[in-house]
Amino acid sequence: MKYQVIPVIRIFDEAKAREFYLNYMGMEVDWEHRFEDNLPLYMQVSKDNLVLHLSEHSGDCSPGSKTFVNVDDIEALFSEITSRPYRYNRPALEEAPWGDMSFTLTDPFSNKIVFNQPA
Repeated sequence: MKYQVIPVIRIFDEAKAREFYLNYMGMEVDWEHRFEDNLPLYMQVSKDNLVLHLSEHSGDCSPGSKTFVNVDDIEALFSEITSRPYRYNRPALEEAPWGDMSFTLTDPFSNKIVFNQPA
């Protein structure tokens, strides 16, 4: 049996979400959906095998969530993301006492994405 987990992340402003997830994180829009014009946006973004759903729908999820993502080359990912200009985040690469390396990005809606490389 194979599972794929796709976090749903609450957003409030399409332009800010695109600036953060597409321009800063380097993700791509796979698809987007609205029931009608002027109704909330629901879209899927991805980068490699990381897939996220971004939702303006109030009942889908709560803002201020935290998503934990294991990666195999944290330094390359950190260098790639921080090479792009984004004035609202200054992530730092940190080593945990047990040896994991990680950094945290916080989107404009207070959702955190922790990228982690296990020791």
